[in-house]
Amino acid sequence: MGRVIVVTSGKGGVGKTTITANVGASLAKLGKKVVVVDMDIGLRNLDVVMGLENRVVYNIMDIAEGRCKINQALVREKHLSNFFLLPASQMHTKEDVNIETVYEIISIIKENFDYVLLDSPAGIENGFKSAVAPAEEALIVVTPDVSSVRDADRVIGLLENKGIEGISLIINRYDSTLVKKRKMLDKNDIVDVLGLDLIGVVPENKAVIDSENRGEILALTTNNVATKAFENIARRMEGEDVPFLNLAPEKRGIFGIFKRSE
Repeated sequence: MGRVIVVTSGKGGVGKTTITANVGASLAKLGKKVVVVDMDIGLRNLDVVMGLENRVVYNIMDIAEGRCKINQALVREKHLSNFFLLPASQMHTKEDVNIETVYEIISIIKENFDYVLLDSPAGIENGFKSAVAPAEEALIVVTPDVSSVRDADRVIGLLENKGIEGISLIINRYDSTLVKKRKMLDKNDIVDVLGLDLIGVVPENKAVIDSENRGEILALTTNNVATKAFENIARRMEGEDVPFLNLAPEKRGIFGIFKRSE
């Protein structure tokens, strides 16, 4: 039976969909069979981030309403035969979702996959409840700002109340230079506030946005520090003890540029 993990935050705009696509791809690169599920009913985005929008025929609501079978709605990723997308519907609203039906669909899917990653919509209303219902674990995504951390803290409480114990933290769009200038929260302070195990820090990186605009998954097309961060998250999810990347800002000295040690 596969692991069912919801990727959530509470606050919108922190990069949940980007994290879902790239961590899913990184797990698939490790040889795992992975499906990412877009749970943002009415505002489908995961297919665009993955460059699969032109290949979508059916979606999760078509399964729920009996218009197709699960394997008909799954879209295989272009580069990896073991990586799939289950799209959301653009024609429905979050209120149309029957949580019990979603639970049944995900329960069937996890029998044939190593990982099922559920891309949760922003907020804590019906869409969030639908995404969390079948989940056994959670990845909390935050950016290094007070409002993101505050909203994440509230979501953590809701997840714990639902009995989800395996909750890990990903800090996205981390900029050590701004942290040093005290314009962003330090990662250690975020960990202290939320009380979660840190599983990944993804640096601010222009290549992430560029790849999404091209409809490509960065983890599959580019080798840079953000790609390495996604790969390390996947390896930690697999139980490996992987050191965190040195994201300290570069400093100019009289002999050139050298890295600060953390």
